[in-house]
Amino acid sequence: MDKIIFKQAEPLRSILIFGPPGSGKGTLSKFLSSAGNHYHLSSGDIFRGLSPESPAGKTFHKYAGEGKLVPDEVTIEVWKHYVWGLIATNCYFPHEQFLLLDGVPRTIQQVELIAPHVNLMHIINLEMPNVEGLVGRLKRRAMIERRMDDFDEKILRTRMQVYENETVNVLGQYPSELISSFNADQPPLDVLRDVLVKLSYLLTHSKL
Repeated sequence: MDKIIFKQAEPLRSILIFGPPGSGKGTLSKFLSSAGNHYHLSSGDIFRGLSPESPAGKTFHKYAGEGKLVPDEVTIEVWKHYVWGLIATNCYFPHEQFLLLDGVPRTIQQVELIAPHVNLMHIINLEMPNVEGLVGRLKRRAMIERRMDDFDEKILRTRMQVYENETVNVLGQYPSELISSFNADQPPLDVLRDVLVKLSYLLTHSKL
């Protein structure tokens, strides 16, 4: 069988949901996708859905088990193929929906690798300097969702350190006028309220 190659006609209009692990990126993205008809794409969900026996799945579990990031080239390649699959199967409609990026890009190199594929419309930056609060949230999530990569506190603290050392630098790669910061150390509905008050016009005008 011939290999199918998906060609992307133009960069995908995207909004980056940014913040440390446990800041509520996934929760906010789900609110916005359901209420605003946007497509929420979590890189973590993509990798966790891979077969543990596949090459990409083995790579993910190796790095996630140590609280580290999957190599940049692997992350973006898996992401690209997943997105093209969504478009090809009519699950995501680029001309009608914003793509809510959750978990990618996480490094400066990922910013460069993903740049040809996305037209970044805005960045929603969820700020929560309370590390203990973040760890507590992740532990609760681990119990509810049975997420094995969130059970070990040592791994969680490694992830926090990786965020401070690598991921936070991503913001510096984009113009400040594209970034809106919000206090994530409050109930999810209050975070949603603040985001909608500031960005409702953008979020309700996603069709070309």
